[in-house]
Formats: sequence, structure tokens, C-alpha cells
Amino acid sequence: MMEEPTVAMNENATRFELDERQRAMLAEMGVRVWMPKTAPAVPQVAKEVAASPQKDISMAPPLLSVPIVDVSNLPAGIASMDWPQLQSAVSACTSCGLSQSRQQAILGDGLASANWMIVGDAPGEEEDQNGRSFAGPAGQLLDNMLKALSLTRDDVYLTHALKCRTPSGRNASQLEVSHCANYLSRQVALVQPKVILAMGRTAALALLQSAEPLGKLRSQVQSFQGVPVVVTYPPAYLLRNQADKAKAWADLCMAASLVSSSSS
Repeated sequence: MMEEPTVAMNENATRFELDERQRAMLAEMGVRVWMPKTAPAVPQVAKEVAASPQKDISMAPPLLSVPIVDVSNLPAGIASMDWPQLQSAVSACTSCGLSQSRQQAILGDGLASANWMIVGDAPGEEEDQNGRSFAGPAGQLLDNMLKALSLTRDDVYLTHALKCRTPSGRNASQLEVSHCANYLSRQVALVQPKVILAMGRTAALALLQSAEPLGKLRSQVQSFQGVPVVVTYPPAYLLRNQADKAKAWADLCMAASLVSSSSS
């Protein structure tokens, strides 16, 4: 039987306190929260994130980069599109083979100008059927994670690195990621978030052009278009790997600290 993940909370590191409802939501996620009798010293990285996000970004280690490939099949003018134009372009996109097997392309949903922008890897079968980001059990887990931060879907902007689902069991190709990265870049420019939560390797690849494993990208604040990026595990992965929920919660706390410090 797998042991429940446990995470210790320090209110100075996260800049917010948990009430009973939030603790209940974390318990529902499978994350047990405890407060030590004597609070440990706040890790230096947390102090730097809270005090100066830009400093932490600049100190992030070099990434293993991958080149952007040919994007000549994309529609012209993506960088200047508004939301209706971007939605039309994504819905009609046939720039790669994924368009042949999708039911619908999914741009994203939520608050069009939000402090939080959450980027998943690719729509799954349930997203493809329902036409919304983060559907099904993975979406329910994400909802619980947001509720633990006193957030709902209406407070954030949700999207995926890819706008079409990939065939079951296959990772996205570099070409597919590169095509959709142009749409994602415009979404970031329109939303203007205070933090981007990249949930998965494909999301990290699209935003950071990095092929590093998630374990190496986690706990380091990166940057995209000047916006802090926190990389974490995707909800679907967390449903299969309960022990990593505590790590994902720590990542969310770091992202919350970035939003809090940029608002103060």
C-alpha cells in the first residue's frame, strides 16, 4: 500500500495560510499537511523567490535546448491576432498531422486576463470530446489543487502546449510542439499572467525549448517572455503516482509566492 505523501507548510515561504476548507481539499488530493511545533528555517530558494523573482530566474541553470523547426505551414500574423482571430486560426489549423485525427482543436478556457496561466501537455480523449481544457479525473484533481489555493477555473487561464490530442501512447513530435508553440506564445502575450505553471514535459518544451527531465526543471524558476515559469507534474501523472503529489503542491506554493510578491 502506497504511503500518503506528506508536506510541511511554512507560512513565510508560501505567503498564505491554510484554513480548514483548504486543508480538506489537500486531504482530498492525498496530500497530508502538517505544521511542525518549531518552524524550520525557510529555505534560501524560497526567500529569494519571495523577495525577488527576477533574481531567481536569472540564477536558473542553463537548459538543454532544442531547436525550433520549420513553421512555414502556420497561418500568417499569429503574433498580432486577438482572441477571436486566434480561436479561428486554431480551430482551422491543419499545419501538422494531428489535425487529421482530432475531433476539435482546443485553444483554452478561463479568465482571458489572469494572474495564473496553467499550461498542460496536450488534450486527451476526454478534452477532445468535451472541447475544454483539463477534463475528466485529471481536471478534477487540478480543480482540487486550485481550491487549496482559494482559486477556481474562473480565476485562471487554462490551456495546453498542443491544441490537438495526440494518438494514444505517442508523445508529441518536435514539429508538432513547434507549430503549437506559436499559438501558445500569443496566448501568453494576451493573458499577461504573473506566473505560468507548466504541467508536463511537453509544456516545458514548448515554453522553454528545453528537453531536460521534469525532475531537473522543478524547483527552479524559469522565464518565458519575461513571465516566471514554474514547472511541475501534470495531473494525469499525479493520479498514477500519488507520492509525487506533495512535490506538485510545493511547486504550486512556489508559484503562489511569485504571484504574491509581484502583487505587493
